Amino acid sequence: MKKNLFFTAVIVLLAACSSVVLTGRKQLLLVSDSDVLTTSLQSYSDYMKSAPLSTNKTNTALVKKVGKNIAVAVETYLRNNGMESEIANLSWEYSLVKDTSQNAFCMPGGKIVVYEGILPVTKNETGLAVVLGHEVAHAIAKHSNERMSQQMIAQYGASITSAVFASKSAATQNIANTVYGLGAQYGAILPFSRKHELEADRLGLIFMAMAGYNPSEAASFWERMSEASAGATPEFMSTHPSDATRIAQIQKYLPEALQYYKKK
Repeated sequence: MKKNLFFTAVIVLLAACSSVVLTGRKQLLLVSDSDVLTTSLQSYSDYMKSAPLSTNKTNTALVKKVGKNIAVAVETYLRNNGMESEIANLSWEYSLVKDTSQNAFCMPGGKIVVYEGILPVTKNETGLAVVLGHEVAHAIAKHSNERMSQQMIAQYGASITSAVFASKSAATQNIANTVYGLGAQYGAILPFSRKHELEADRLGLIFMAMAGYNPSEAASFWERMSEASAGATPEFMSTHPSDATRIAQIQKYLPEALQYYKKK
């Protein structure tokens, strides 16, 4: 019985392997897109019921403009590279929230939220494109799905097969509540690992470049972000890379991103 369960689990794991768009990194996705979207949209809906929208029409319009530009660029890339089916999972929405936190997020399904507090750091349209490119990258790379899958493996261990198939809906819901942490302490950014963060940086540079924004400006934004968040948690204690690590990696990613850049 245990042997059969082991081999079945191996088959499930192999079948669930996927690759991240553009980077080609292999990832394990045990949760269906529909399950991820269902829980994501519910979390987003609950959050927006109490989130005060910004009354600044100029800044709200800027968020919508940059968000749409990046969304169009991403969808164009997917369509031109045989991944048009992925577009069906995207229903874009752009909001600016009245909150002083230096934060932003993009939920699976394309729900983009920016906090007013990050705008003094972004400074301009290109700076905002750095942020939105990064957040959209998390969604396109299916980092939420991957993290939920990791949680499932950790929770169910050797019995992962029966857990996935016997009680998938309940399991997915419970795990999603952990992954979609929309509490005040961490704002609305999902607790991604350093690997996911750096991958989102890389993809974000490419997405902003596709949308006509100069990715060379990304390092300047993260330098400003570093100054604004002085005294942050040391890298070894955080799920996010240190500012120095992030900026150094961005410099390495730039040559690749610039290949996609066409000045507007």
